[in-house]
Order: sequence, then structure tokens, then C-alpha cells
Amino acid sequence: MMIRTEEQLKLKEFVRSDLASEMMEDHAKGLDGVDLHRRRAGEFLITELSVRTPAGAAKLDKPCGRYLTLECGRIDRLDVEKSRALAHLLAGELRGMGQRLTGKRIDASFCVFVAGLGNAELTADALGPETVRRLSVTRHLREHEEQIYRKIGCASVASLAPGVLGQTGIETGEILRGIVNAIHPDLILVVDALSARSCDHLSTTVQLSDVGIAPGSGVGNHRTAINRESMGVPVIAMGVPTVVNSATLVYDALQEAGITSENQNLQRVLERGKSFFVSPKECDVICDKVADLFSMAIGMAFASMLVME
Repeated sequence: MMIRTEEQLKLKEFVRSDLASEMMEDHAKGLDGVDLHRRRAGEFLITELSVRTPAGAAKLDKPCGRYLTLECGRIDRLDVEKSRALAHLLAGELRGMGQRLTGKRIDASFCVFVAGLGNAELTADALGPETVRRLSVTRHLREHEEQIYRKIGCASVASLAPGVLGQTGIETGEILRGIVNAIHPDLILVVDALSARSCDHLSTTVQLSDVGIAPGSGVGNHRTAINRESMGVPVIAMGVPTVVNSATLVYDALQEAGITSENQNLQRVLERGKSFFVSPKECDVICDKVADLFSMAIGMAFASMLVME
């Protein structure tokens, strides 16, 4: 017996991914209000999704905006040449997205605030803090050593790893709003570990979006969204999947195996798996490599104009 439509819809709640491109895979014929374009940049495949309407956003379960996905293979296995090529590609996309969102040229008068979200004490969630730790910040030079700042030719870069609610007792959005009100950046760049639907996308896919992010949403902990509406300035979100929800993994495996018979225990099994997440055994190596890549890309995009121009 085939699962009835209402049961399929009920089971659909177990399909979870931070990657817009993965959520689009269920809509092979496309979606009204969602534009999809693919292009190649050297060895890397770029998928661009533009969610234009509320109806399209509801069906994709993603806010309206632009989502850029770069498929690059296992980041921790890229050689130095390919890593630098990927960093340069990411830098160009970051720079272009930042200029489009702000309507400003990225130069010495431009200020970007980089927020590294996540729990630095959990390997699979440490991407944001590790990226921030590797950044070369320059805002203090503009404030106190203007001649040096002008001479090196860079944008003003500030950064912070705000921790998580369980460590600080403060919502991440509240911390970031306080900083935004103090330093008045032109752009916020949020770096965070993501949740994927497929193990094939763990550490092989980079997503950029101009809609911001809801910290913890990928693992079911919905916190205050960090976006233009809540922060008052444009927000770019940048991340790589490091975990897969086990319920999603089981659901997709059953579908792939053609197991669609009605089973009252299936819902119960999937419900129990919603709290468990799977990460690769090399997660510590992956986090280090991705943090290196991201810090290099951010440096190229905002801190070294000579590299990009």
C-alpha cells in the first residue's frame, strides 16, 4: 500500500536542510516564483536560486532572496592551488554581493562586521568562531592609525564570535544589534556551520545568501533571525554543511530504497531521530580547512583591494 498524500505531507516535516539548492531537489519541474541558474567557474559549479515571491518562499521553505551554492568537492582535500582558486571565487562573489546590497564601493571608507556564529567548544559548530579567529581585522587601524590604514589599502573589518545563548544568556541577535549600533557597519557578514540533507554535501558545498540567517535553525533551535530587518543593515550569510539530521537521513534513505509502504512506526522512529545529528569523523580537520578558506576569502574580498582589482 502506498503512503497517502496526507501522510507524505506529515513525513515531509523530517526533510530539513539549510541549503536552498537541496530543498529545490524536490521540485524537478521548477517552482513559480523561483528562478534557478547554473554556471561553471573553472572546476567549480555554481547554482544560483532567486526566490522572488512569498508563494515560492513558502514552497521552498526559504525566505525571499538570493542563494548562491558553490560545489567544490571535499574542501579538506583540495590542494593549495585549488583552495586559493576557490577562495578567490568566493571573494569575488562576496564582494559583488556586498556592493549590490549596500550600493557602495568597497574601499577604505567601507566597514564590514564579520560575526562568527556557533559554539567554539563543539567541533561541528565551531566554523564561525574559528573563521573569526583567523581574520586580520583593520577597523582599529582606521580609528587610531589612519595613515597606516590608508597605506595598506583595505576596507574596515571588525569581527566577533558572540558564542551561543547557553554560554552567554544573551540572544545572539541582541549582541549583534548592540555592536551594530556602536560601530555602524555598512554590511554584516555572518559565518556559520550549516545542516545538510545529504551526506554528499558535507564539507563539499558553500552557500552564500543575502537573506541573513536564523542561528540554530538547521538543528531545530530557532533563534532570532539576523537579517536586514532585525539589524538595520544588509546581511550576507556564508556557511558550509557540517552535520546531517539523522531523521532526514533515514527518511531520504527509505525513499531512495523505494520503501513507501504505510508503517505506523515510521513516524515514531523519525520523531526520535530529530534530535540527533551526524557529522564526518574528520570534522575537526574539515572545520580547520574551511575556516582557513573562509578567512582567506574574506581577506581577499574586504581587506586586500589589490588582490581583487
